[in-house]
Amino acid sequence: MNESKVVRVKDVMTGNYQMVDGMMMVSDALDVMKQSGDVVLIINKRHDDDEYGIVLLTDIAREVLAVNRSPERVNIYEIMSKPVVAVDPEMDIRYCARLFSKLGFSRAPVIHNGKLLGVVGYADLLLKGLCD
Repeated sequence: MNESKVVRVKDVMTGNYQMVDGMMMVSDALDVMKQSGDVVLIINKRHDDDEYGIVLLTDIAREVLAVNRSPERVNIYEIMSKPVVAVDPEMDIRYCARLFSKLGFSRAPVIHNGKLLGVVGYADLLLKGLCD
């Protein structure tokens, strides 16, 4: 029987995300995304008992562009997903892919003991996990 090494989320996650405040306007968030080249924003906790939020470029397209809302008049908190569904850094990437498939996700933050470590997406799972 061929045993392969287990590839964990921590091995493929990326630090390619921007941390922003939920009060930021979508137009400003788009500028941040454009400058950084990232397609995911993590919305910072407002206090210790709060939770992280997440906004993807697709959320902006669906919640602002597609319904003809002005990006200058919509705050990030209005379109973010919160609380986030996070993955553990020790999770096997095969289970992470299953989770994404079941929940319809393309990306998720990697959180351990309440601390944000990075972000993982399908591309990371496939290109870093299966091709290395």
